[in-house]
Amino acid sequence: MRTKTTARRIRRKALSITAALLMPLGALVALAAPAQAAEEATATYTKVSDWGGGFEGKWTIKNTGDTTINAWTLKWNFPSGTTVGSFWDADITGSGGAYTAKNKGWNGTLAPGASVSFGFNGSGSGSPSDCTLNGRPCDGSTGPGDSGDPGDPGEPGEPGEPGEPNDPTPPGDRVNLTYFTEWGIYGRNYHVKDMVTSGSAAKLTHINYAFGNVQGGKCVMGDSFAAIDKAYTADQSVDGKADTWDQPLRGNFNQLLKLKKMYPHIKVLWSFGGWTWSGGFADAMKNPAAFAESCHQLLNDPRWKGLFDGIDLDWEYPNACGLSCDTSGPDVIRTMAQAFRAKFGDQLVTAAITADASAGGKIDSADYAGASRYFDWYNVMTYDYFGAWDAQGPTAPHSPLTSYSGIPQQGFDSDAAIQKLKAKGVPAKKLLLGIGFYGRGWTGVTQSQPGGTATGAAPGTYETGIEDYKVLKTRCPANGTVAGTAYAHCGNQWWSYDTPATIAGKMAYAKQQGLGGAFSWEISGDTANGELVTAMHNGLNG
Repeated sequence: MRTKTTARRIRRKALSITAALLMPLGALVALAAPAQAAEEATATYTKVSDWGGGFEGKWTIKNTGDTTINAWTLKWNFPSGTTVGSFWDADITGSGGAYTAKNKGWNGTLAPGASVSFGFNGSGSGSPSDCTLNGRPCDGSTGPGDSGDPGDPGEPGEPGEPGEPNDPTPPGDRVNLTYFTEWGIYGRNYHVKDMVTSGSAAKLTHINYAFGNVQGGKCVMGDSFAAIDKAYTADQSVDGKADTWDQPLRGNFNQLLKLKKMYPHIKVLWSFGGWTWSGGFADAMKNPAAFAESCHQLLNDPRWKGLFDGIDLDWEYPNACGLSCDTSGPDVIRTMAQAFRAKFGDQLVTAAITADASAGGKIDSADYAGASRYFDWYNVMTYDYFGAWDAQGPTAPHSPLTSYSGIPQQGFDSDAAIQKLKAKGVPAKKLLLGIGFYGRGWTGVTQSQPGGTATGAAPGTYETGIEDYKVLKTRCPANGTVAGTAYAHCGNQWWSYDTPATIAGKMAYAKQQGLGGAFSWEISGDTANGELVTAMHNGLNG
C-alpha cells in the first residue's frame, strides 16, 4: 500500500512524456513522438472485443526513449453515443465525451523499453480522437500543447485508490463477495490481515467464512483451533496487536471482528457444507426447524457476538448428486429456506447453488424459484464446468461465460445457468455470478485452442489439475480467450482461468443482466495486491 510520503515523492519526480495515437476502433496504430530531451513514448489503442452494444478497449503506453518515465496522463475524446463504463489499471474520469486516464500508484513508472496497459468496457461504436499524453498532441509532432498534468497519482483514499485502513471507502451497491477458507491459514499461509494489505478489504462488501459442518442434524464448527484458538502475533494481526494467552477469543473469528471494526461496511456470513461436508444436509432436513435453531445458536454465540451477519447454506446438491446423492425431493430447498428465514429474521440467509443448466440437470432437480422468496441471494457456482477429471479431455474452459462452438456439454456455461434460473422465476437481483480465482488444467496437450486431447491432469501446488491464479499468471500466462474467459497453452500444459480483463467482461455482463453482483471462490488465489478483487470491484461499480 502506497504511503502519502511515497505519493508526494512520485509527484516530485513526475516528468513530462509524449505519445501519439489517432486511429479508428478496431485498428492498432503506434506513432512515436519525440518528447523533452531523450524521453519518448508511444501509445496504442486496441478494441479487444465487441459484444454488440458494448466493447472492451485497451490502451498501451510504452517508453521508447532512454529516460525513465515516472507518471502519465492520457486524454482522448469519444463522439456522442460512445461512453466509457468500468475500467481497470488506471483511473478514468470524463464527461461530454472527453476522457482522462491517469496511472495508478503502482504503474506510473516506466523504465526505458517498458510498457503498461489499462482497459475499460464501453458502449457505442465511435472512435477515439484528439489524443494527448501529458498535454502534448498525439499526432507524432512536437507541436504546441500545454504543459499538461504530469499524472498526479493521488493520495491513498482518493477516488480510484485503495483507502487507508483507518479511512475505508465502502464499495458500491452491488455485492462483491468472497469466500475466506478456514484451512487457508495453514499450507496456504493466507490470513485475514492479507485482505487488508492487499487492498481487497476496502473493495469487498461481504465475506463468507468457509466452512462449518452439518452433522447430527445440526450446524457444528469445523476447525475450532483455526476459528477461535490460534494466537496471532502483532505483525500477523489485523490491528497490529498480539493475542494474549488468556483472552477469551482468538483465531480467525477474532481477526474478522477486528477487520469489521476497521471496515464497518463489510458483512460476514458463516457458510456451511461445501463439497466435502454436504452429506449431513439430508439428515438435518428431517427436522428443518431444529436444524435452523442449531445454526442460529451457533452463529449468535456470545463468544463472538457481532461477528456474523447471516448464514450461507452450501448444499451440493439438494435432490441431486455431488460427493454423495440426495433424494429428498424438489421441495427440500424451499422448505429449508423457509425454516431458516423464519428463524434468522432480518439476518442474511443465502445459498450457494448449482450452475448446471443442462436439460434435466441439477437446476431442474430442485425448486430454486420457490426457495428464492426466502433467500437474500444465490451464489451461482458458475465454474468447474470442465476439468481434468476427464483425463483425456477435450480441453475446455472451466468457467465459460457463454456457450461456444465445440463446447463439450450444452448448458454448461454461466449465461445458460443465469437465464435458466431467471426463466424459472428467480429474480435477477438475487443472483450473484461466480468467479474462480484459480485455473483448471491438463497435461500432454499439443493443441493451443480448446478441444485438444490430453493425457491427464496438469500438476498443481495442492492438487493435480488445479492451480491458483496468482501462480498461473506468470507460470503459464494466458494467450487466448474463448467464451468470455481466458486459456493458456504452455509447453504440454493447457489451463483455463479468469484474468482481470475477462473478469471485467463478466462484470459488465452481470450489470447488463441486472444481477445483484458477483462472488469469488476463493480469495487466497488472488495476487498480493488483490488484482482480481479489484477487477470485480471496478467492473461492478464503474
